[in-house]
Amino acid sequence: MTTRRDFTFTLMSSAAGMALAPLAGCATTPKMTAMTAIDCHAHVFLHSLPMPDPRRAPAGYDAAPETYLGLLDAHGMSHGVLVQPSFLGLDNRYLLSVLRAHPQRLRGIAVVAPGVSTQELDVLQEAGVVGIRLNLVGLPVPDFASPGWPELLEQVRLRDWQVEVHQIAQELQPLLAPLLAAGVKVVVDHFGRPSAMLGVNDPGFRYLLSQAQTRRVWVKLSGAYRNGPAGRGEETALAAMPLLLREFGPERLMWGSDWPHTLFEKTAHYDAEFKLMERWLPDLAQRRVVLCDTPARLFRF
Repeated sequence: MTTRRDFTFTLMSSAAGMALAPLAGCATTPKMTAMTAIDCHAHVFLHSLPMPDPRRAPAGYDAAPETYLGLLDAHGMSHGVLVQPSFLGLDNRYLLSVLRAHPQRLRGIAVVAPGVSTQELDVLQEAGVVGIRLNLVGLPVPDFASPGWPELLEQVRLRDWQVEVHQIAQELQPLLAPLLAAGVKVVVDHFGRPSAMLGVNDPGFRYLLSQAQTRRVWVKLSGAYRNGPAGRGEETALAAMPLLLREFGPERLMWGSDWPHTLFEKTAHYDAEFKLMERWLPDLAQRRVVLCDTPARLFRF
């Protein structure tokens, strides 16, 4: 991994009104004393980049790293995690360029195919990648016993990386079960994507809650708007929080802005997502764990 140099970071006060003092107790190393909070889910891209998977591809705008870092600054967030967008496919080059430009503030989750070489994974790791993503909404669950998959998952396990999964709740069990059997750490996106109609009563969400006992599953508190229109997703998130805290505890939860809110750019905004987080986590001690302690360990800051 790239050596992390000492750095200082000046916090900016925020129109979102977050008090930075409650986050000052985050567990950090001497080289990361400026750490306050980590946004664990965002994307950066240029609209000029090739987009081989057009399912969620936005058009006509850039999600520039400078814009994202400015949002972090304005909300007292010292660090961030960039997730390779599905529409960029397996081409992680732009992600790696951004990670290399900001090695102290950013980590990455890449997208790779089974059969990727150890040397290619080494390059990703050197740049600050700490896991791979499976964005399977609308796609079949892979056959993890097929050629390439066992070797890839073993590499993930040996590197102590994570497998981040994006899938609707009712399809989580056939995805999580083989991943856990492979011994890897699993991070589930966007509250596990429960049904808009069923909310926390979705059997898939209940299955997700049952996997807390493995202690190898983490859940991202992010993208609530993806789980139902007209505020239903946000209502589900509020109902889900006590259940997630009870089963997983704050040490297996993390928050992400989901910036730039692809497909929801006109209705979702960083400020609003930040304020929702404050409603979800009114207890400042729990908020410290979710925003800092948990992701600092998981994403290896």
